[in-house]
Amino acid sequence: MTERAATAAPAPLLRVLRGIRTEGSSLPVWLTFVAVFAVAWVAVDSNGGHFVTVANLQNIVQRSVALGLVTVGQTLVVLAGSLDLSVAYVVSIAAVAAAVTMDGETSRTPLGVGAALAVGALAGLTNGLVVTRLRVNPFIATFGVALILRGVLDATFVNSTGRVPESFQTLGFDVLAGVPVSLFLLGGVVAVAWYLMHRTRYGYHVYAVGGDAEAARLSGVRPNRVLVGAHVLSGLCAAASGLFLASRLGVGSPTVGPEGGYDLESIAAVALGGTALAGGRGRLLGPMAAVAMLAVVDSVFNFFEADPNLRTLVRGVVIVAAVALYAFRAGRPFRLGRPRFADRAVQGEQG
Repeated sequence: MTERAATAAPAPLLRVLRGIRTEGSSLPVWLTFVAVFAVAWVAVDSNGGHFVTVANLQNIVQRSVALGLVTVGQTLVVLAGSLDLSVAYVVSIAAVAAAVTMDGETSRTPLGVGAALAVGALAGLTNGLVVTRLRVNPFIATFGVALILRGVLDATFVNSTGRVPESFQTLGFDVLAGVPVSLFLLGGVVAVAWYLMHRTRYGYHVYAVGGDAEAARLSGVRPNRVLVGAHVLSGLCAAASGLFLASRLGVGSPTVGPEGGYDLESIAAVALGGTALAGGRGRLLGPMAAVAMLAVVDSVFNFFEADPNLRTLVRGVVIVAAVALYAFRAGRPFRLGRPRFADRAVQGEQG
């Protein structure tokens, strides 16, 4: 934004944009990741293992991709002051749609990718419209959409279905110059999202709506459109995660999303990454560091062959700690899914 444009901008929006530029560094989160990685390295190597190996590092990267893709979309929604609890089932329905459409035929790969992205965008659009047009709390709205998707999957599929061609499994298994191919997918999505949020008008509008929706509305921003767009992007990111998991499994699994816990874990990663769950403050790269931390912890659990129940317990502790940390930093009790735009801006927006 040029100095001349900034001078001409309405005062309420200027206050929001100044907050965008000065708050929410990702550096502390990445330093924490380095510390966690160092502790994991010492813990594994002191017990006769080898943590820093090419195979283990590649495994950590692969573990980060699915959750990382979902977290990108979740971060965009949270920054806009909303929430998305449907992502786990969007992952599943996208994976199933891709596998069924491809049906093992390489020539049908583009159709399968398009089908997965289409259902993801449709789910996101539904979330956005229910939140903005019907004025339903995002927690309830996206949870309801999740239940609808779960019902569709349970009623239609009993077991895994469809099949992806071997050529598509390159995404899930192949390595290029020692780097998993899937990391390029995650990196590309993160790069596009980062550019969108920090170099485009829409990105500034997302921060403005999440930071103070009423001020943004008075400055000419349309909160409804911003929120619907954020939810569509979240659906697309979850669909990309479903494509990755389908390439790993070779089939479409209707349970792959909820079994991975991508809904709550993505929210935990967003909070651990330094993003305010009430919206408007945070950086995209912080949650990526949190995703990497969770992958490192999982790797340590695998080495020690920890009880799966213990893993679930630790994940729960992480989620509670993340929300508690946000509440402490914000200086007020945390109310899940209390978006500013739903409280004020929607009431005054026309169209």
